Amino acid sequence: MSQKEITVNVPGNLDPVYSNMIQIAFRDDEFTLMFLHQIPNINQAKAKAIVTISPKHAKKLLLVLDQSVKEFESKFGTIEQPTEQKANESVTMRGYS
Repeated sequence: MSQKEITVNVPGNLDPVYSNMIQIAFRDDEFTLMFLHQIPNINQAKAKAIVTISPKHAKKLLLVLDQSVKEFESKFGTIEQPTEQKANESVTMRGYS
C-alpha cells in the first residue's frame, strides 16, 4: 500500500488544545472522543474538544498511536502508567447531549 502525500491547510485562528483526560463513547457507526482538561486537585473537568470518527478510523488511530508511542519510548524511555486515576473512573458530563 503506497502512502499519498496531502497538503493540510490549518486555519490561522485554530487554537491548540491541551487535554489531560479523555472520555470515549461509541455506537455501531461511530466513536466519539471528548478531550477534557482537569485542573489538579479540583473535582471538575472542562471539555476542550469533541471529535467523532468512524470505527475504521478509530482502528487506524489505535494502530498509529501504538506505533507513535513505541517510537517515543524508544527515543525517550518508557512512559510510566499514571496511578492517580483509574481507567474506569466515572465522569458526569453536563451540557452535552
